[in-house]
Amino acid sequence: MKNKRIFYYFWESAKKHRFWFFFMFLCYGIASISSNTLSPLLFKKIIDLIEAKNYLDVSRDEIMYIVLLIGLNTLAFNIFYRIGDLSLNKFEARSMRDLSRDTFNRLLKHSYSFYANSFAGSLVAKAKRFTTSFEGIVDKISLEVYFIILKLTGIFVVLFIQAPKVAYVFLAWFILYVGITFIFVKKKRKYDLKIAEADSEVTASLADVITNIINLKIFASSKSESVRHQEVLQKEYIAIIRSWMFTNWQWLFQGLMIGVLQISTIFIMVDMWLRGEASTGLVVLVQTYMIIIFDPLWAISRTLIKFIKDLSNAEGMIDILDKPIDILDPENPEVSRIKNGDIKFENICFAYGQNNKVFENFNLHIKPGEKIGLVGRSGAGKTTITKILLRFIDVQSGTVLIDGQNIKNLLQDDLRSNISYVPQDPILFHRTIEENISYSKENSTKEEIVEAAKKAHAHEFISNFHKGYDTLVGERGIKLSGGERQRVAIARAMLKDAPIIVLDEATSSLDSESEFYIQDAFNKLMENKTTIVIAHRLSTIKKMDRIIVLDQGGIVEEGTHEELISKDGQYAKLWNHQTGGFLEGVDED
Repeated sequence: MKNKRIFYYFWESAKKHRFWFFFMFLCYGIASISSNTLSPLLFKKIIDLIEAKNYLDVSRDEIMYIVLLIGLNTLAFNIFYRIGDLSLNKFEARSMRDLSRDTFNRLLKHSYSFYANSFAGSLVAKAKRFTTSFEGIVDKISLEVYFIILKLTGIFVVLFIQAPKVAYVFLAWFILYVGITFIFVKKKRKYDLKIAEADSEVTASLADVITNIINLKIFASSKSESVRHQEVLQKEYIAIIRSWMFTNWQWLFQGLMIGVLQISTIFIMVDMWLRGEASTGLVVLVQTYMIIIFDPLWAISRTLIKFIKDLSNAEGMIDILDKPIDILDPENPEVSRIKNGDIKFENICFAYGQNNKVFENFNLHIKPGEKIGLVGRSGAGKTTITKILLRFIDVQSGTVLIDGQNIKNLLQDDLRSNISYVPQDPILFHRTIEENISYSKENSTKEEIVEAAKKAHAHEFISNFHKGYDTLVGERGIKLSGGERQRVAIARAMLKDAPIIVLDEATSSLDSESEFYIQDAFNKLMENKTTIVIAHRLSTIKKMDRIIVLDQGGIVEEGTHEELISKDGQYAKLWNHQTGGFLEGVDED
């Protein structure tokens, strides 16, 4: 079943280039017949001509005519083979480009939860192998399987006409040989699947370590990680060795079978020659054909093994491509009318899995332009609210409305284009600072980018770099400090200028001085905008219009800072437990 899905995805991306695919087969077909079938026949004619006459009686014109045919045949082979190569190159290059694009676009449709539960390194490895396996499979079909079929078919037809005894022996032997080869190849597939799985684990392990290299350094865990990675490598090594051992036994058996065919054909042809039933040219022709087919006979098993291996490599990606998209755009989306940022959570029920319930009949109304702060202990649902609002996750029941529109009736891109989001730990693209800031607004000008950076107090440190805004930030922004990454992310949100702003602990990486300056910029940014702020530091939400305290999936307190302090409730206790602005016991979901 998976094999059908593999070829379905391959063909969907490649079918628009099918002209080059079929034209390639035509050219390769002519080249194969020219080289493997006609050439030996022409040489047979020369040998029979020389053997039948005294060398003084041999017609020079007859010899030269055959030589001319050989020359034309060789020319035809080279021309059509090279045209076939060009057609193959065009087909593969264009199809691989489209397959990579289609795979990439399919991956982008998956939700935030999908990526949260997947190894990035493993996804990259599977996507890459999926594309390279397409190239491998096309090469096997066009350059090996197709040529093998043409060689064997053409040679069998000639043998059936010229030497029927050999043709029947070869046919019986070939049926037995192919049947046994398929049995071997079928058993070999389980070894190839284990190698593909082990290879994905190796890639995922390596990517995981590189991603968490700072933890490895801090906890001095190089030795333990090396041992752990060695265990994964050992698993791959064992899978490879077992596969190779099985393959060697297969090749031994096939070698013996080919030897039997070779001896049988020599015996038959020599016997026919001694009886006068075969000319010298026919003996040479049959042996030439045997030499020609020995390589494809060996190649049958190798080709099938590689073919199955390519299928195994592609199989890992099929599970991902076939995985249903859990967050879907509506079939008939509404035109976004979001302008004011009036947000309503109505009777929201949500749980992570079966038992981890977060909200049940949760209700919250955030008025246009209102600035609210969310407070609560770990698991209270602070970050979950932002994920629901951004539609990173869908609720089991209930409705989220923005300016009266159900967010499920909007395209996800339309929804998110109206929300500026600064996460707790911003991850940047391995691009320039300018590209990272301008990512939130297409066709933004340099002046707009610099202005946003100034408001976020990022312009100062950017100007200190030798290349300024053209500085590459490294993978995930690793060349910048945590505070610098945070400020670049804030500048990006400022440039977007959306009606709704979500700051998920957005100042947690800033020092006190930077936070003081940036708070003023936030105040300007939040003017006439609906704002949701989640923070470890309660000082960042002290001036919010309303502070909401969450606990056990519900709102336990709400009001201004002064109102909540006067109530001497849960918020007041959290405030009193602060040390230097840090909230003990409060964490993200």
